[in-house]
This record gives sequence, structure tokens and C-alpha cells, in this order.
Amino acid sequence: MPTRDIPLASESELAPLVADFYEHAPTAVQTRLLTAMLRPVGPLALVALAAGAFARLLPSTPSQPLDITPDVVRNIHGAEVFELARYVEQKAPELLGHLPEAVGSQQVWMATANGALLLAGLMAMRKPGTHLPH
Repeated sequence: MPTRDIPLASESELAPLVADFYEHAPTAVQTRLLTAMLRPVGPLALVALAAGAFARLLPSTPSQPLDITPDVVRNIHGAEVFELARYVEQKAPELLGHLPEAVGSQQVWMATANGALLLAGLMAMRKPGTHLPH
């Protein structure tokens, strides 16, 4: 009997998990997750994404970095992170595979079932031989 390859999670299946992980993560982890996911987002996308939810992050000058404060994090919700994750999937899908390093400790990922499932999906996207953070 021939073997059948089991398909790995596609990026589009990961966006809801990213949003749920964000919703349940501590503020410091939310900040790191947003910082990593917003790297490939340009000024126009900041304004257009999630009905403008990220527009307040637009720096006054192009040379300034994004300022993601705890106050900003409190006002960004899972639905907006879902839209951001969908955008990142299209613009820079390889970035999703690097979220484990951006977030840090495996313990943070394992705190919820969806976090563990997301970590498994992200790791499945990566190249062989890439290690997890401790």
C-alpha cells in the first residue's frame, strides 16, 4: 500500500492560532510578537491593515522605529493580529518561522494548547536543523 504524505499546516491555518496566542500571552510577549510581525509592514500597510488599527504606530519620521508600548499592546486585539498575520503570510512568510526566536522561551508557547499547536506549525515551516529557543 503506498504511503501518503500528510500535509503540513499552511500559513493560512496559522493566522487564527497566532491571533489566539497573542490574546492569551503576557504583555511582554505580545510586544515581542508585534515587533517581529510588524518588521515587513510598510507605512501604507500600517494605515490600511485591520481598519487602521496599526496606524497609531506610524512614526513621525521614516527613520524612527516603531514604538510599541504597553498602552499600544492593550489596544491591539486578536482580530487585528489575525489580519496582521494574514498580511505577513503573504508578504514575508519566512518571518512566521522565526517567531519562536522572537517570542523566546518554549514555556511561553506551551502555556496553552493553541500556543503549543502554533509552535508545532511554525516549526514545521522551518528548514531542517533549525533549533528552538530554550
